[in-house]
Amino acid sequence: QVQLVESGGGLVQAGDSLRLSCAASGRTFSSYVMGWFRQAPGKEREFVAAISRSGGTIRYADSVKGRFTISRDNAKNTVYLRMNSLKPEDTAVYCCAARQRIAAVTTVREYDYWGQGTQVTVSS
Repeated sequence: QVQLVESGGGLVQAGDSLRLSCAASGRTFSSYVMGWFRQAPGKEREFVAAISRSGGTIRYADSVKGRFTISRDNAKNTVYLRMNSLKPEDTAVYCCAARQRIAAVTTVREYDYWGQGTQVTVSS
């Protein structure tokens, strides 16, 4: 089992940048595929980005491609989400998630463990 704690959210203006971090407990972090998801008020949770165990495979939602970058540091048990050129529509609670199986998938139900989330608010 793994516990996930996100940090780095906040209130920013459109065009600004933020870097989210997700720290994982345990000694087997490198065995998990990691993902970032977000949920805006009144909307379903949606996929943002995923990274394979070694970092060799990365996937992004079309809405963030070219603006967001996911990365991981297995030595620090941490996954990051660098968000550039933020837009008001990026406003949401951002959660990281861990998956025990190999594929870096984009589906919410395929992930096994979830953090509590961190709020990102982008003003226009």
